[in-house]
Amino acid sequence: MRLTAIEEGHLRNGLPGTIGIAAVFPGTPFEPAEMQSRVRERWGGLERMSRALELPAGPSALSGHRWAAARSFDPGAHVTTTDQDLESLLAEGVSRPLPAERPLWRLVVTRAATPVGEHAVVLLADHALLDGRSLETLFRLLMDDAEPPSPAAHRLATAGPRPSVRPATVGRELRRIGATGRPLPTAPSGAPRPSVAVVGLDPQVMRAARRRPADGRGATLNELLLSAYAGALGACYGPLRSWPGGSTPFYATVPVDLRTRHDAQRLGNGVTALRIPLPVDVESPVARLQACQDLVAAFPRRLDAHRAILPTLQSAARAVPLLAGVMARNLARPEATTSLCTAFKWRDNPSHLHGRRLSRVVPLPQLSPPGTANLCLVHTVDAYTLTVVSHAGAGAAGMIGDAVAQELKAVAAYDVPAASAGPSW
Repeated sequence: MRLTAIEEGHLRNGLPGTIGIAAVFPGTPFEPAEMQSRVRERWGGLERMSRALELPAGPSALSGHRWAAARSFDPGAHVTTTDQDLESLLAEGVSRPLPAERPLWRLVVTRAATPVGEHAVVLLADHALLDGRSLETLFRLLMDDAEPPSPAAHRLATAGPRPSVRPATVGRELRRIGATGRPLPTAPSGAPRPSVAVVGLDPQVMRAARRRPADGRGATLNELLLSAYAGALGACYGPLRSWPGGSTPFYATVPVDLRTRHDAQRLGNGVTALRIPLPVDVESPVARLQACQDLVAAFPRRLDAHRAILPTLQSAARAVPLLAGVMARNLARPEATTSLCTAFKWRDNPSHLHGRRLSRVVPLPQLSPPGTANLCLVHTVDAYTLTVVSHAGAGAAGMIGDAVAQELKAVAAYDVPAASAGPSW
């Protein structure tokens, strides 16, 4: 089976391609045997989880890659344990590709406890096989109260009609996709290198921040993350106008799911990405939030343009695999995809795995080229967890994560300045 153009692109963009998600629970480490049994029960019927990458017979640039025919499902080959702490495991996982001789995923049970005595189960996968929404879907299927799926539940739904979009709208979106942005500023010393930071955010701060601005509708997690990141960039690197690159904007890329309610559980790659210029130099934290809300409000009509564009681009790239590689490498440049920013809420509460209640979910966005940082925020029960994957100066992920937390506090504490008093007569 030929890979889709999106899958082919993830293999050809020159990056490790590993993404992940971790579920954290109180108590002692899980037993590998019980996790293998649950994986066999819940994932054994999912054809996607048995796909292995088949190397092309000829030059891959001409023929493209293929998925090998489904083989017997062996969770024992994929469910492993580690003595690494969670953050070290994530940092190592995101920096290297998974071995191609077997299906491109693995589930890791940590034996080392977190500082508060919790243990994690971590799913790592190649982005060519699964996207972030797929990882979330798979983890939900592992929980005690989830129903084991039938194989038909994850088959590709029939594509609906393409939306009617004016050529001018498509043209504007293509210009947004191709517009040149700027990377993060170069580190004063030392080469850029990968770093990962996991930051727990104060729930009270997050609840207060989501009510801003006081006279508005409140903020979504994505809007908060984008605006806080914009402020964090200014705090870490100074005003945008002082960066190299003149008036070039700094773009963030927001993944948007293309699945519908009819195929919401479909595994694979079902997202597109919308670019927005971040308001780094806007002065107040709430003004940055309002600017991001205005940008996000345009997503629905922009998404129609993507639904109209993507089938043609995918058909062309699948017909000419070399084109998929060219497109993927172009989009992976720091000038094109500087920062991926996404957020979601784990809605199945409470969730239990072998009787233990889920404490929090830790996301792991992919590693991008030097000069980039990717951020993902997850709300689980009453926990908010931000993961930053940076490919900039040493320790940049921690610096950015701490700055985002401070910006969220600034949003939560922000009071609109009182109007200046008029003259007294």
